[in-house]
Amino acid sequence: MKKYGSNFIVILFFTQAFWAIFQYRIAHFFNEKIKIQPFRHIFMLFMYSWQKIIEILTGISIPASVKIGHSFYIGHFGGIIINSDAVIGNDCNISQGVTIGVSGLGDKRGVPIIGNNVYIGANSVVAGKIVIEDNVLIGACSLVNTDVKSNCTILGVPAYIVSDRGSKGYI
Repeated sequence: MKKYGSNFIVILFFTQAFWAIFQYRIAHFFNEKIKIQPFRHIFMLFMYSWQKIIEILTGISIPASVKIGHSFYIGHFGGIIINSDAVIGNDCNISQGVTIGVSGLGDKRGVPIIGNNVYIGANSVVAGKIVIEDNVLIGACSLVNTDVKSNCTILGVPAYIVSDRGSKGYI
């Protein structure tokens, strides 16, 4: 029989990705729900300070304004940067070294919208005003700067489609 209490202790005290996601969920709640001044400033000052501490300890930057769906998972900690305007769907997994950021010029400047069931491999960059649809697998060390249709596996610099199997089995 498994000891679930010991697993919880390990996750709580030794999993840096859990700390970052937990801090994000609380900060995002306050960012979305508290609109009355001066309470908003007081809570957000605390949340930004806490976010910076977690960012320094874990190497994971997830601003409170990011929109992330349920069951978000970070496989390994370190070197993860998510732009404050990014949108990430449900059941998404990202690995260490991932950047989801701003890129482009003029009307093409912006941040990605990432769909559901997307797996982003280690050291990948997803940047620009692009849409990554559902069930996409982004291979390690890839640069994604164009739209990606559902159920694709992409990799490379710049990333290109290598398969139509998608993220099934990776999420």
